Amino acid sequence: MNEAALKLDAGVADAWSMPLAEIDVSDPARFRDNTFWPFFERLRKEDPVHWCANGMFGPYWSVTKYKDIMQVETSHQIFSSDTDLGGITIEDGNGGNGLPMFIAMDPPKHDEQRKAVSPVVSPENLAKLEGTIRSRVGEILDGLPVGETFNWVERVSIELTTQMLATLFDFPWEDRRLLTRWSDVATATPGSGIIDSYEQKRAEVMECGTYFTRLWNQRVNAEPGNDLISMMAHSDAMRQMSPEEFLGNLLLLIVGGNDTTRNSITGGLLALNENPEQYRKLRENPALITSMVPEIIRWQTPLAHMRRTAKIDTVLGGKTIRAGDKVVMWYVSGNRDEEAIERPDDFIIDRARPRQHLSFGFGIHRCVGNRLGELQLKIVWEEILKRWPDKPIEVMAEPKRVYSCFVKGYESMPVRIPA
Repeated sequence: MNEAALKLDAGVADAWSMPLAEIDVSDPARFRDNTFWPFFERLRKEDPVHWCANGMFGPYWSVTKYKDIMQVETSHQIFSSDTDLGGITIEDGNGGNGLPMFIAMDPPKHDEQRKAVSPVVSPENLAKLEGTIRSRVGEILDGLPVGETFNWVERVSIELTTQMLATLFDFPWEDRRLLTRWSDVATATPGSGIIDSYEQKRAEVMECGTYFTRLWNQRVNAEPGNDLISMMAHSDAMRQMSPEEFLGNLLLLIVGGNDTTRNSITGGLLALNENPEQYRKLRENPALITSMVPEIIRWQTPLAHMRRTAKIDTVLGGKTIRAGDKVVMWYVSGNRDEEAIERPDDFIIDRARPRQHLSFGFGIHRCVGNRLGELQLKIVWEEILKRWPDKPIEVMAEPKRVYSCFVKGYESMPVRIPA
């Protein structure tokens, strides 16, 4: 039995033996080791709305079933996203950054700022971007070694999403890997291997702010453009943002455009390798890419959770939630809820209802860039199957996963394209 299997067995034993009250699903080590699944399985069965009094990030409620998550998502009058109340991650202040951003606001300000940046992912703009994405995917895939083991995360997932982000911001091309670094830093905690301290995190986040302030000053004095910086600079809702709010919204757009898509690109290849009959089905019928893309996003669930804070006393799943309580919606658990999704633990690329998942959230905070993420995944797989229709890309070893209970992703994954 390999190391990963041994850890999973140990996780199963822990999950079903420890007292229910002691379960803390926020431990980032469980996500790094991929041993969190049985803990959520137990909570869904025995205590779907679960109080953890001594969590790593303080006391909190876990909401683990699809229908309860939907209740929270559609009740923004009761459950707030506001940064001043804690924000949208289990770690207070939106990942410890303490910066306001539109996803961590309540209406009406949330709606006004979201509307300002939405045109960048409008159907018309996505149609314009499709050719650019396809060209870049082709260049990346054509540059991969054949018959050699390489890191898929670095060579494909990160490179493609970073190029896309640079395009959306009209960011200096030669510096685009700074966007990757800032995205990783924004969601990291000390001990993750990315940063050593919160002081380092703050310093690098401020470097991001300084860099983008130069771009803002250039764009605000120029004619309106079709990039995110220009859209914000020329928007009534955003041109008067404080420096903190500007930086917070930048980090939101960087992380949203980088981490979620990049980890779904990697997770999709891993899922197909773990389910070779599905890979065979895809190669025999590439039209299944259309339904496979949302299935990959459900399967991967690139953001494991979103958090809200109760504004008033209320009842959820039979439990009394007090005003001020931290409420964490575990998308990664809701996407495996068998009461909502048939055979949720199976990866099925031709599901009847593949879009029924929680990975993009729901309601007013639903991911603004969801269609762009889906488009990138679709093109990646179309171009892979054009090049290697009879040679499935092989995952050579267990991937190295991210130390985070927020971003459910990968640091590296060794793969090989058969010669």
